[in-house]
Formats: sequence, structure tokens, C-alpha cells
Amino acid sequence: MKRRAAKRSAPLSFQDEIAEVGRFIEARIGGLSGALPQPVPQRLKESMLYSLTAGGKRLRPILCLKAAEVFGMPWERAISLALGYEMVHTSSLIHDDLPSIDNDDLRRGKPTNHVVYGESLAIFAGDALMAWAFEYPIAALAKAKVPSGRVCRAMGIMANSLGPFGVYAGQVLDTDLESMEAGDDFPFKVAARKTGTLIAACVESGAVIGGAKRRASAAFRMYGMHLGIAFQIVDDILDETSSAQELGKTPGKDVAQNKRTFVSVYGLEEARRLALTESKRAVDALRVVGGDTRFFSALSDHLVERTR
Repeated sequence: MKRRAAKRSAPLSFQDEIAEVGRFIEARIGGLSGALPQPVPQRLKESMLYSLTAGGKRLRPILCLKAAEVFGMPWERAISLALGYEMVHTSSLIHDDLPSIDNDDLRRGKPTNHVVYGESLAIFAGDALMAWAFEYPIAALAKAKVPSGRVCRAMGIMANSLGPFGVYAGQVLDTDLESMEAGDDFPFKVAARKTGTLIAACVESGAVIGGAKRRASAAFRMYGMHLGIAFQIVDDILDETSSAQELGKTPGKDVAQNKRTFVSVYGLEEARRLALTESKRAVDALRVVGGDTRFFSALSDHLVERTR
């Protein structure tokens, strides 16, 4: 599927637009099997692709592609970076579900990776996806003739969103009892690192490879951080109010594990208000960007109102 080349007489609705970019991403994910370096042990390949092709919202690659598009880059040139972010995210979910962490047996409506392939292979699959998330975009972006300076900066943003400053810092705060803090701002610290940094990196690095200047890419980073916090607040709400069928994963895990979430600290109604506030801050952050950012405003509203 190629990105539309000609302009339409009328713009797509938000729902049609997000469906179109979603189909583009799913088609490219479906083709990743042939892109895996050879030889790869068959069971490792199956385990990696089992989780990577399991569906989901594909929020992170969508954000990456649409940010690059604001600055004139076609989806086809940016897709490898977007897929790298989906690999990173999938890796974190595989590890999140392990018995030693959240001990979950359902993800995206399917048995979790370790339930199907065993714990050790799930760990290896998550690690392999994390490494491939860097190897694949670096090679593909070079082939697409994206300027090397943009590629280096974008991959640095991805790297910084992980590790001790980003996702894994958030995971430790979220799951390690001795790292939890008593203050009311603690859920914000968890959300900023666990969810916000990666979502912010998706939009910032997408803007960077598209050719955004520093001010615009920083605005996208701020948008992503506020959007990520709003997203996590809604996740906390849905964990207490939705069913396994609606979520595609086991609800009630936060309460069972005594996590300090936005709901446990602030209550449901205040958590809903905080989500709306963070969503508004996300939209406001993009006011300095000269391009068309209407999709991002609509997406922010859509994610706060989601039910899964």
C-alpha cells in the first residue's frame, strides 16, 4: 500500500485518516517477517512476530509518521523509524507481562508471549525486538536517503527515551515497592517516564527526520509528554472500570498489586479532570508549529475519550 500521492478534493475525517495510516502500518508490519536478518532461529522469529503482529492501537508509529508528514516527509520514507518504535513498545509489553513483573496471561486479547512460548524465549524475543528496533531503522533510513544528521539525532532521541532516564526508570518506579514514593506527584513521575518519554520521542523524532527545526521538534516533544501522561491517566481509569473483553488485557491489576496510580491517589473524578487538563496542554504545546497539526489535536481528544 502506497501513501496517497494526489491531493483529495476534501480532507479526510479524523476517523478515516487514522484508519488509513493504521492500515498502512499494519501492512508494513505484516511484511517484517521477510526483513528479519538471516539466519534467525525459527522459534525466536515466531515469538517476536507473535507479539509484534498481535494488533493494538499502533499509537506510537502513527504519531511518528504523522509528525514526519507535517514537515513534508512521505510515510514510506519514515516508516522504518515508526516500526522501530512499535518494536520497542512490543518489547516492553512482552517483558511487562512476565511472571516476575505483572504476571499477566492476556495481552491485546491473546495469550501473552510467555504463556505461548515460555518465559525464557519471551525474554529473548523482547531483547531481540529491542535491538532490532535500532538496527532496522538505521539501515532503512540510510537506504531512503534521509540525511545522516537527522537519522543520528532521531535514533539518539529513541535511545534516550529508554534506559535509566525513560521507560525502564518508569517501570522500576511502577513495580519496585522500595522505589515508590508517598507524594501526590508520584503518579506523574511514573507516567512521565513509563509512558510519556516514549510517546514524546515518537513525535519528536518523527518531526526531526521530517526536517523540523529545533523549536518545532521541541514543541512536538512537549505535546508527546503531555499526551503520554493523559494516556496513562486514562489507562489507570480503565484498569478499574473496564472488562477484560474491552481492554484486551486483565483489568484490576493495579489494585491487586497495590500500585500508586492516578485513581488510587486522586480518585476517579479527579483523574478524569487531570486527563482532560493534560490533553489540553498537549494541544496548546503545538501552537508554535507552523504546519497543519489538526490531526494531533483530534487524536488528543480521541485518546482521552477512549474506552479501551
